[in-house]
Amino acid sequence: MQLDANKFSWFQVPEKIKNLLILAAQSWENTSESEKYIQQALAETGENTDVLVAAYRYLYYKNNYFFALQTTVKLLDKIKEREKFPDDWEQLKPILVNRKEYPQTRLYLNAYAASGLVLANLGELEQAKEISTKVKEIDEKNDFGAGILLDILTRPAEEDD
Repeated sequence: MQLDANKFSWFQVPEKIKNLLILAAQSWENTSESEKYIQQALAETGENTDVLVAAYRYLYYKNNYFFALQTTVKLLDKIKEREKFPDDWEQLKPILVNRKEYPQTRLYLNAYAASGLVLANLGELEQAKEISTKVKEIDEKNDFGAGILLDILTRPAEEDD
């Protein structure tokens, strides 16, 4: 099978890793086989951020929320380390506000909002609300979707007529 890894030229990973991700997509219907390719790509890249994002998306759409959350946390930790983000939200918030147009900050906010979505799917509604509230404080344009999730999580239950 001939793979065209060049069509993913924006991915900053070796061709072998691009090929593994393509194979994962091509074998989507066979979860165990496609997951094997995702895990191999993760193992061989030392958790490259592009591969972590691809793995998160794969795991989320396969409804493997537990591992999607683990992958998102790894991505957040990697960005936090690279950008030297503080752990404390009150210290981190102004940094995120001032740098929200920077690619790594946007990726961090996307991943953080995604972790809220995954937590909601896992039934951890209070944690999901907390994360969504934090991201919404920074995201007045709702670029990261946290406001939508927060609206869903805080919507009053509809009454039956």
